[in-house]
Amino acid sequence: MAVDELQAIIQRCQILEEADFKGEDFNLFQVAGQKCLEDGYAAQLLEVIQNEKNKVIIKNMGWNLISPLVRCIFMYKQEDDKREHCLRILDQLAQLCNPKELFLGLLEQIEQTSGELVCQTVMLLLQPLQTVLFKLQNKKAYSVGLSLAMIMNQLTPLPVPYTKQQIQEDKLGLCQCCNAVVDFAKPFVSEVVKNMDKSSEYNDMELKEELIKFCMQSLKYPLLAAQLEQLEGIEEHPFRHFATEITDILWNMGELIPLVFVRHKGKSPHWENQEFADIERKNSADSLACLSYLMFVQHFGVECLPVVFSPSYLLLCNMTHIEVLLKRTEESVLSKGLDLFESCLLRMEDNSLLHHYLELRSFINVPQDLVKIMTLCPMEHMRKKSLNILQVFIDKFDTEGKYTLFRCLLKTSNHAGVEGYIIKNIKDQIHLALTKEYDNIWFTGHHLISLLDLVLSLPEGAETDLLQNSDRIMASLNLLRYLVIKDCESDNQTGVWTTLGKIEQNFLKPLRVGLNMSKAHYEAEIKNKKENRKEAQSSNTVCSVTVSGEKMPAMTTGMQLQVLHSALFTFDLIESVLARVEELIEVKTKAVMDENS
Repeated sequence: MAVDELQAIIQRCQILEEADFKGEDFNLFQVAGQKCLEDGYAAQLLEVIQNEKNKVIIKNMGWNLISPLVRCIFMYKQEDDKREHCLRILDQLAQLCNPKELFLGLLEQIEQTSGELVCQTVMLLLQPLQTVLFKLQNKKAYSVGLSLAMIMNQLTPLPVPYTKQQIQEDKLGLCQCCNAVVDFAKPFVSEVVKNMDKSSEYNDMELKEELIKFCMQSLKYPLLAAQLEQLEGIEEHPFRHFATEITDILWNMGELIPLVFVRHKGKSPHWENQEFADIERKNSADSLACLSYLMFVQHFGVECLPVVFSPSYLLLCNMTHIEVLLKRTEESVLSKGLDLFESCLLRMEDNSLLHHYLELRSFINVPQDLVKIMTLCPMEHMRKKSLNILQVFIDKFDTEGKYTLFRCLLKTSNHAGVEGYIIKNIKDQIHLALTKEYDNIWFTGHHLISLLDLVLSLPEGAETDLLQNSDRIMASLNLLRYLVIKDCESDNQTGVWTTLGKIEQNFLKPLRVGLNMSKAHYEAEIKNKKENRKEAQSSNTVCSVTVSGEKMPAMTTGMQLQVLHSALFTFDLIESVLARVEELIEVKTKAVMDENS
């Protein structure tokens, strides 16, 4: 019987001195104890452990029972008495075992667990682990840090619940586990805070550093991937509660404001391997970006924020974080970047952001990232939101800033739709310049002419793909039409009349030639398709089309004709506006010539 075997081993070890315990004794104790648990004799094993005579044996050998004990706890149902006995054994081991040995045993058990049992195992072992850590005098800070890092590393592969239903179900127990881990850390935080006013002890500084690392890791996972908006029907959102606890820990340790505004001031590890150094830097950037989102969008810890900072300074501090978030493709992270950017911009008044900020790399990179989201993101609501935020960003700059930003985006966007949008913005700024009383040197005169050189041109002359560039071309023609109508040749505020010859040479004439060539080509294609239609119908021929290297679904002749007619309609539209512009130029030029004669 398992209990008899255990008693025999216990009796043999009771007469030995602690130093005389051999490896064989440890193995026999572990096997017998495990058998007791598996055969349902947990109550008898508990009696053995509680027996004062066995205190030395349990101190040295008890940690070996952790693995079978955890297995049995999960095997029994919640209301089973045997499960309760196992839990009491675990509590006794935490009180009686050698702290160092038990610490390693508990960490090993956490490290070995995987899948659905990760959160359950972590939550089960947090209390005994905390008890053991308080007993460790040497390397306590290191041990706390190792425990938290091990736990977070085990949780990180688990998917973060995102939708309301997923959060409520919490299938793997991640929401509950994260908040249990932060409760586990609180006593160590209290220890650091209590000693902060005293003379700094090295151990406390070390412990503080380990707790900051835990907070940084928690910001990257799960908070960066979590849905943190208030959800109707969830009274206490578990991740919002977790976020509150993390920001509270940082605030209580005096690190919240330094991390938000001064970056992490602690020692960063020195990595000889550059790849490891890059990973560390990226992880830190993700965490700090998430922290800024929590403070400025979700307002966690915002009451701690000094009120002396100007909106432009807050934007400046956050641009690096915004850039980090906008480079990601996951919806949960990307949306945080857009929300943080929008929140910072909405604090500012229009036309208040100085053009000097565009000398900073992030102020150029972020709008370029917005353009990528607008043109490449598969989620429509993200594309629309990016466009709206880009407009708000434009509106915040002073006149020179808008001018510089327009030039940059025209040169870098490589997307006709975006270029057309920027050209419309340029037209709006010219309108303001012509209708306002004060002088605007950036959207009139020689500065504007320099900008028009970029706008009123075709990338490849008459051979430019007019269909692909139709948005840009239509916006450019509308701008030119506006300039010819609004700015009299006698006033020539915009300078358009001075540079008209160049515009005709570089834009209008190549456009006319390109239109004629494109229309002739497409009309010939239509004629060819119609002539071959009967043959195509009889053989049920289909055509495959390749777009951006990807094969699109096969097209019938009728579908091809529809596409060709749509292209012709676009060319007709461009041609009608072009004809109107040419007519206006001719009329106005003739009128001036008549006046002069």
